[in-house]
Amino acid sequence: LCVFGKMVEETEGSWGLVLIYLLTAAGAAAAAFWLQPAVVRGAVTVSLGASGAIFGLFAVSVLTRLSWDPRKLLEGLILGNFVVRQVLQEAQAQAAGGLSIGGLQVAHIAHLGGALAGVLLVWLLSKLPDPDAKASR
Repeated sequence: LCVFGKMVEETEGSWGLVLIYLLTAAGAAAAAFWLQPAVVRGAVTVSLGASGAIFGLFAVSVLTRLSWDPRKLLEGLILGNFVVRQVLQEAQAQAAGGLSIGGLQVAHIAHLGGALAGVLLVWLLSKLPDPDAKASR
């Protein structure tokens, strides 16, 4: 959260970070609610945590850095490599049946849902008109 939250805050501002965090957390929770089985091995499942929102911040921090500025492009490529590896590991773990730690199941689907929410958020925002372009006319 400290690293990727700070990176998102640099490009989107403090309120943008808060809004993005909350929206990607909601996307992660929705994915867990709709796609995670309600009962696993006879026990009711409950999703808890902020990791899905962190995965959303991963995605947003990389996608907002992709530009023709060589420095930002290099940052985006380096971070993108890390984020893609993390998302692929989550998908692989989900496909393999998940990971249990101390009897608790990791909600890989929430991580994937948070990342997808971040991608969708950046895509949707890219479709909005640029207010700076209108002001400079």
